[in-house]
Amino acid sequence: MIEILESILPYIKGLWTLPWILVGFIITSLLSHFVDDEKINKIMKKIGLILLYFFVPLLFFRIFLGVDFHENELVFAGICFAVLSLMYGIAYLFSVYKIDKLKLKDGEKKHFLKTVLTNQARSSAFVGGALLAISSWGTPAAIYMSIGAIFLFAIIPYILSYLHKKDIEKSGDYSKVNALPWYLRIFPWYLIMFAFAAITLHALAGITPKSFGYPASIIFEFFTSLTIPAALYYVGSGIHLHDLKKNELKKLFGLEKETSESHWAWVRNIFFLTVVITPIIVLLIFGPMLIFKVIPNEWFAVIVINSILPITSTNMFLVPYGIDKKTTAHSVTWTTIVCVPIVVLLIYVFSMYLM
Repeated sequence: MIEILESILPYIKGLWTLPWILVGFIITSLLSHFVDDEKINKIMKKIGLILLYFFVPLLFFRIFLGVDFHENELVFAGICFAVLSLMYGIAYLFSVYKIDKLKLKDGEKKHFLKTVLTNQARSSAFVGGALLAISSWGTPAAIYMSIGAIFLFAIIPYILSYLHKKDIEKSGDYSKVNALPWYLRIFPWYLIMFAFAAITLHALAGITPKSFGYPASIIFEFFTSLTIPAALYYVGSGIHLHDLKKNELKKLFGLEKETSESHWAWVRNIFFLTVVITPIIVLLIFGPMLIFKVIPNEWFAVIVINSILPITSTNMFLVPYGIDKKTTAHSVTWTTIVCVPIVVLLIYVFSMYLM
């Protein structure tokens, strides 16, 4: 039995994990002919929570258990915080600039700003989780994911909550909003707890994943390695053929006359910010650093790929804070459709030429 697990292990790590996006897409597309989409989505949502709370933390634990967390890792954590702050700063400046261009009314201005700012959050846990499968990228990818989770589940909701309180003070509506479920609010700290426990055990007792002995170490590695193909299957299952509507594609790129659905102008701007502006600015900053050997190849790969990840569907939980639901839903759908193939290509190219 252990020999079988050892023979399977190479095929659930590295570039071998990427086809699971296609597998998830094909199987879900076939199932949709026999099972209602809503039922499939409910099942996949439960699977997503299982991945987030059981598989991902254990994978983090295994990765950090083999890491000597010293100055380099702390520096990269600081860089991740700076990069994510920059990305949200870009989103804020972009929204302020576009408010005048779109000639928004007073009531729409803050609504647009909050929607753009929120939708700078990316799917680092599932799509970005593919980076964990590349051994040399594992530690920086895990650090970036941890910092990203703090922004997504703690910092941004706090900012939205603050802005929402300002709005209700003006309107006099003091109804309380609890947008994020409790299990998502605690997620970043829950995830970091596993990383901290692994780093502490490794530093104080010298424990590594191999310390569990044979065959326990193989079983542990196999179980945690299943996280990435499972997460990528989840990503693929979220891409639906019926989302690829010709009329929506025209609206996205402004090829169709604007209708009463004015939110498409918002979607178009968020899409442009996510897929073009942010990755280009990040590349212009970190490209020269790579060329002049200021940062290691793996840092560059993790930062650049994370800058072009699709928007996370978790943003839908933040709608009660005053972000536009239709805009967010369409932005998530179209950035997923466009960005996932780009991310897969970048992982392949960077893993071939930046290793």
